[in-house]
Amino acid sequence: MTEGGGKRVLLIGYGNPAREDDGLGPAVAEIVDKLNIPGLTVESDYQLAVEDAADIAEHDLVVFVDACVDCEGPYSFTEVEPSMDISFSTHSVEPEILMGMATQLFKAGTKGYALGIRGYSFEMFKEEMTEKAVGNMGKAVEFLLGILQTGHIP
Repeated sequence: MTEGGGKRVLLIGYGNPAREDDGLGPAVAEIVDKLNIPGLTVESDYQLAVEDAADIAEHDLVVFVDACVDCEGPYSFTEVEPSMDISFSTHSVEPEILMGMATQLFKAGTKGYALGIRGYSFEMFKEEMTEKAVGNMGKAVEFLLGILQTGHIP
């Protein structure tokens, strides 16, 4: 999408690396960031924040990457529809809310997708992912790179 399509893509990996598999989002962000893909901006944080809406609005496409506890496969990839019911807590903001904020506040036409990677253990204060989650992450990264390199979203 970035190499051939010329689109501006934002990848936001989020989660807490100190909670085992909850660190899948930031780990993917770190892997992809090292590839220096043209047109791709990579962000990583513990959680999504309202400030992310401004960054989303500056891009054509955003991919939210996070661990998921109930994915049927090693990962899931779904479109994120903007929510125009903008309500959130100070603790976390959902991707749908950020997409709605980018649309309402900045008139953005950004397309959004969520890449959820199946995790298995989310204990506190253990900075090591499970072997199965790492395997799932490898499959998810391969899938994501296919999208970024070809511009084709399945």
